[in-house]
Formats: sequence, C-alpha cells, structure tokens
Amino acid sequence: MTATRIIAIRHGETAWNVDTRLQGHLDIGLNPRGQWQAHRAAQALADENIAAIYSSDLSRARATAQAIADRCSGDAAGQVHLHTGLRERGFGIFEGQTYAQINTDWPEESRRWRQRDPHFAPEGGETLTHLRERITRTVNALASQHIGEQIVMVAHGGVMDALYRMATGQDIESPRTWDLGNAAINRLLWTPDGLTLVGWSDTRHLDAAVLDEASA
Repeated sequence: MTATRIIAIRHGETAWNVDTRLQGHLDIGLNPRGQWQAHRAAQALADENIAAIYSSDLSRARATAQAIADRCSGDAAGQVHLHTGLRERGFGIFEGQTYAQINTDWPEESRRWRQRDPHFAPEGGETLTHLRERITRTVNALASQHIGEQIVMVAHGGVMDALYRMATGQDIESPRTWDLGNAAINRLLWTPDGLTLVGWSDTRHLDAAVLDEASA
C-alpha cells in the first residue's frame, strides 16, 4: 500500500489564542486549558498504532506532541521529532499584535491579510503561497518515510488550514468554512499523488467547544 495515514493536530490553547493575538513564530507556551487539551488528545490516541510523532519546534506544539508521545506505546513511545517546516506561518510585524491592533495600525495590510491575498506577506513574514509550498514539501518529505504506517503531525492553525485545502482542492484565497480548533484530531491519507481528507475536527475527547482561531 503506497499510502501513509496522518493524524494532524493543532496545538493546545495558549493565552494569546484567547486574546486573539497573533503568535506566528513567537514561542508562546500552552495555558492550563491547553495543557489539559493536550492530555485529552493524548488519551484519545493512546491505543492508536503510531510509527512516529512529528512536531513544530515551537513550544506550544512541542508540548502537545510530547503529551501524545508519553501515552504512546511501540515505536513512537516518548519520542517527538521536531521539524521547523511544521511551524506556523511567519507573520512578521503582525506577531504579538491583536487582530484589532493590526486593523488599526495597518488597515491596508489588514485588508489584504483578511481577504487572503495569496501574494501578501506582512513585513518580515510569509505569503500564503510560500506557506503552502513549505507545508507541501514538509508533508511529502515526512510521509514518504512511512508508507503503510500511521504518523502524527502536531502543528498550528495555519498549517491545519493548509492541509485541509491541499486535501480538498480548496483555493488558497477561498474563505474558510471549516474548523481549526485547538487539539482537534484531523485525519488524512497521503500518497505520492497528494493528500485525501479522511476525517476533520474530531473534538469528542474535549468536553467543551474549543477556541477556533484562523492562525496561532
């Protein structure tokens, strides 16, 4: 079987998620609820047959991935492989700012960002086109090493959004109508031809609605 099963998970909640403050490449840790969400996701996946766990190197993703690894048995037990290709979109000068501040301080840039201009990047940040190319390269490189196996990828809201679009053929600039909840479990199938969506935004392991931000 020339396919790899992927469980893709956005990191648990952070204080900046609650504040609607863009994190991008800034290294913001999980808040107490985010830690709880990570452990709930780990519990939900404890019986899964997982060959490897990959994570963004940013601490909010790394801590979520480690919680999962600590509950795994077999090859993935306790081990998290960090990969910078799974980082959130770089937001440059937007990082550390709330959505409201961005709209006030950079109204034209905010408009292009909110309208998902594929060629717009905040100063010092990434375009959506670059983000998609980075995620495509990373997923292809990691998944191709695990044909016939199942792996976990822990990353960020922007990465989850890119994966969903890649798997469903959605254009980069199309408005988003799907959830990107913290610690939701998303399932995809990778082959050399690309990604296929298997299941999205499973939050049954969480006892309340999860915060849903466009990016974190």
